[in-house]
Amino acid sequence: MAGLRRLTLVLAASLLPCAALAQSEGAQPQARGAQGQPAAAARNTQPPGTYEERLRAMSRLIPTRGRLGALAPENLNQERPAPPFDVTGTWFIDLSRSFSDFMFGPPYPEFIGQAKEDFEEGQRRRAAGEAYRDVIGQCWPAGLPMIMTRVWPIAMVQVPTAIYMVSNFNNSFRQIFLDGRDYSDPDTVIFTYNGESIGHWEGDTLVVNTKYIEPYNHYIDTGIPISDQFEVQERIRLLDDGRIMEIEYIMTDPQNWVGEWRSTKYWLRVDNTDIGEVECLPDLNDYIPSAQIPQEGLQP
Repeated sequence: MAGLRRLTLVLAASLLPCAALAQSEGAQPQARGAQGQPAAAARNTQPPGTYEERLRAMSRLIPTRGRLGALAPENLNQERPAPPFDVTGTWFIDLSRSFSDFMFGPPYPEFIGQAKEDFEEGQRRRAAGEAYRDVIGQCWPAGLPMIMTRVWPIAMVQVPTAIYMVSNFNNSFRQIFLDGRDYSDPDTVIFTYNGESIGHWEGDTLVVNTKYIEPYNHYIDTGIPISDQFEVQERIRLLDDGRIMEIEYIMTDPQNWVGEWRSTKYWLRVDNTDIGEVECLPDLNDYIPSAQIPQEGLQP
């Protein structure tokens, strides 16, 4: 139900600007000419009022939180200590040791409750070569942490206030704020599949904490569920003169496992690679057995 409630909030938020715009653009109809075209007075392309007045009028259409955006010049140009490193570039998960390194276990934590049953079922299915909860194959977002280890490169752009990531897997978008902001209000925030990430520097390590992660149809490895209490800390370092990126994941979810679930991953810099547009189309996935969509001759 939490996922449906948040979806309702998203839809409502997306519709509000349209309604507000209709109201602000006028309770009064435009004057029309003889041929049905706007009269000359209505064709003025310059909106009335000063910049400040127009901004106030528009503010109810644009969700703001009373702070500067990460790309606001006033924010970008603030004096800050130079960061220990810059991750700008394109990165690819290192699977040279084993292809299964895209998963976050083993080792696994002590699972509890329904998560324990789901984990054991997923292990049985995997041993039998069967798919289990492959929602990614049905075009659901991979979400954090799995988006970070899909077998596609990730482009990263670092500015003083944020790191922007675009994965070549379905063009999944993620941002890590570095400008010292606080988390959004938990009573009004909309949970998303990559959550809200805020980073800070500890020596030569970038520490990123992420929460508000949507749990609906969101799994780790082979069908391990998360709850809305799931949080992730990433400890990021650059190694080998910046050619290798190390990320240690520390994941907690008191509803589904005991203590911390830790996993360390490595990425290789592949700056001769660009990110293109990629869309997940369910009709193309219908013929992939692992997508679990019932088709003649395939297992449901």
